[in-house]
Parts: sequence; C-alpha cells; structure tokens
Amino acid sequence: MTESSEDPTVLVVDDEAEVADVYALRLRGEYDVETAYGGTAALDTVDDSFDVVLLDRRMPDIPGDDVLSTIRDRELDCRVIMITAVDPDFDIVEMPFDDYLCKPVEKRDLVAAIEQQLTATRYDERLTEYLEVTSKLALLEAEKSAAELDGNEQMDGLRDRADQLGTDLDETLAEFDDATAAFQEIERNS
Repeated sequence: MTESSEDPTVLVVDDEAEVADVYALRLRGEYDVETAYGGTAALDTVDDSFDVVLLDRRMPDIPGDDVLSTIRDRELDCRVIMITAVDPDFDIVEMPFDDYLCKPVEKRDLVAAIEQQLTATRYDERLTEYLEVTSKLALLEAEKSAAELDGNEQMDGLRDRADQLGTDLDETLAEFDDATAAFQEIERNS
C-alpha cells in the first residue's frame, strides 16, 4: 500500500465498462483511480500500489470471489470492497473481503466505505478484523430473517468474535476519538 502524501489509489473492477467508469468518475476528484473491465484485467492490473480495490462479484470471465481469493493468495497489501448486485448469503462469512456494498451505491457511501478502509489501515489488525466481522453481521442481519439467524452457529460465532474484538478495542479506540468520525453509517443495501 502506498505510504506517501499522494492521493490514495483505487482500482475499480467491473465487467460492465459503463458501471466501472461511473464509479471511477465519482471518485476521480478524491483518489487516483484506475479501472479494470473484468476479472482477468483485474488480476493483470492489481498490485501493491493500490490502497483499495472495488470489486464486482459477478463477472463472466473470472468471478469476483476468485479474484478476491487470488488477491489474498498473492498477499497484496490492499483493502477489498465487494460492490455487487449479488444478494449476500452465509457464504460471505468465510470470504476475506474488507467490506461489502450492494449496488447501486451512492457516491457518499462509496467514499465513506473507502475512507473507512483507509482509516482502518492506520490502526492495528484487531480493528481491521472488527470492521470485517461487524460488516458481515450488519449485512446478514439486514438480509436474513430472524428465524434464519436464531441459533445459526456461524452468526453466533460472528457475534462472539465481534464482542471479543469490541472489548479489546474499547481502550484503543478511546485514544482515537478523532478517527471514529470516519466510521460512519454506510448504506449497505438498496
């Protein structure tokens, strides 16, 4: 990840060029932005120079899930935000993304999500894991019925981990009151 006074770099990945270009246009005033039209192009482009990757999940050449796995296998030092029309299910629990937004995403929410990830990189791994776990919890709680959630071992595990991490981070976050403004509520579904 870049560590300089330069603007953070964002890679927008979507197989629909128009969608990728719209997101890139929305972000150009805030960040250095590149686009990749599909999974193959993403894997050819992504490297440690990118701070954040906005990744579509459903792409015909290489699905976003596979691109995400490859990014993590390569141990690239970037944050990955899935931006997709795919309704989330419990399969997201094991996916190593940093955030997940459902299309369409407004510019305000897109920038807030990116800023949240950039801020997270400045803090320790516990905060990063906490954001990942709470993002998954919020998403599943918004998308699933109470009956589906009650007694679900994966949800119980996520809640327990979120509670444990939250307790660990209370003291750390108290030192960073100014940073908490970056962790604003983001609209995660349409």
